[in-house]
Amino acid sequence: MSLLGHYWTVVPRFGPMPPPPPSVPWSTEVEDPGVGTVRLTGLLSEAPGAREAVLLVHGISGNCESRYARVGAAEALAAGMSCLRLNLRGSDRRGEDYYHAGLWSDLAAALQSPEMAGFERLYVLGYSLGGHLALRLAARDVPRLGAVAAVCTPLDLAAGQAAIDRPAGALYRLYVLRGLRQLYNAVAARRPVPVTPAEARRIRTMWDWDERIVAPRWGFAGAADYYARESAANVLPELRVPALLVAAEDDPMIPAETLRPVLDSVAAPRLTVRWLAGAGHLGFPNGLSLQEGEAEEGDGNGGGENGGGENGGGENGGDRGREHWSDAHDAGLDAQILSSLRAAAASL
Repeated sequence: MSLLGHYWTVVPRFGPMPPPPPSVPWSTEVEDPGVGTVRLTGLLSEAPGAREAVLLVHGISGNCESRYARVGAAEALAAGMSCLRLNLRGSDRRGEDYYHAGLWSDLAAALQSPEMAGFERLYVLGYSLGGHLALRLAARDVPRLGAVAAVCTPLDLAAGQAAIDRPAGALYRLYVLRGLRQLYNAVAARRPVPVTPAEARRIRTMWDWDERIVAPRWGFAGAADYYARESAANVLPELRVPALLVAAEDDPMIPAETLRPVLDSVAAPRLTVRWLAGAGHLGFPNGLSLQEGEAEEGDGNGGGENGGGENGGGENGGDRGREHWSDAHDAGLDAQILSSLRAAAASL
C-alpha cells in the first residue's frame, strides 16, 4: 500500500462540501421483532419523468448527507435518475436502533416504499459498508432490481476488522468509532442497550465494538459468529443481478489483501471487479476510468496478481498535488458507475 492511499482518503475530507442536491425528507417503517416499529429515514431527489431510481447507501458511521452520498445523488439526477439517499438504521441520530453489516432487509424495505413504487427499474449504489449491504441484497429476489454497485467495500468482515484494528489503522478506527458512539448514545437515551455509553466510550477496537455492542443486539454469539454469518463473501456465488465492485488498490481502510483471497477463491459469475490504482478509501484523483482500471468478470476472480496494474489510473492523478484533488463527482466516477449499472441491467 502506498502513501497515495492515505492521501486520497484523508485530503478530500478537508475540501468544501458539495452542495446538497434538491431533495425532500423520506421515511418508511419496518417491524423489528426485537424493538418493534423502527422508522427509516433519508432524502429523496426526484428527476422529472424518471423511470429509474437508485438507492444510495452510505458507509459505516456516515449518513445520507455524507460527501460521497451528495455526490452520487447529484450524478444520478444528472443522468435522469431519481435518487433515494438512505440513512442506515440509527444513522440519523434519532436513536431508534442501530444497524449491522448484514441488514439487507432495511434496503429492501426502502426499495418497497410507496415513493419507489412508480419506477420501472431500481439500482443500488453502496459505499464502503453500504456496498457490503448492497451485495447482500443482490443475493435476494428483489422486484425491479436491475443491478448493484459496491465502492471500496469489504467482502470478508473478519479480514476487514483485523486490518482496521492493526496499529496502522488507528486513525481510521478512531474516526469510525467516534461516529458509532454518537449513534449508540442516541439509542441509549431511548431504550436499554448492551453496555452503558460510558463503557462504549472505552472501546478501542472494532472487534470489541462488534463483540460487545453489535453481537448482543442482533443475536450473534459474538464478533466471530457475526463475521462468519454476515460476510458478503458468503453470498457472492448467489447474486441474482449483475454486481460491480470498485476497489482501490491502495485503500488503507479496506486493503486489497483483504479482498483478493475472497475474489481468488469464490466463483461469482455475476460479479465484475474493477481495480483502481492511486486512489484511497472513497477518495479518487481526477481522470480515473473504470474502463482503464484492471477488470475481471465472469468468474469472481477480480484480484490476483493483475489487480491494479499500470492502467489502473496511476498516471491520471495518483501523483498530483493537493490543488488537483477531487472526489468521485469531479472525476466522474459515480457517473461511470451509474452508466455501468444501466448497461448491465439492460443486458439481462
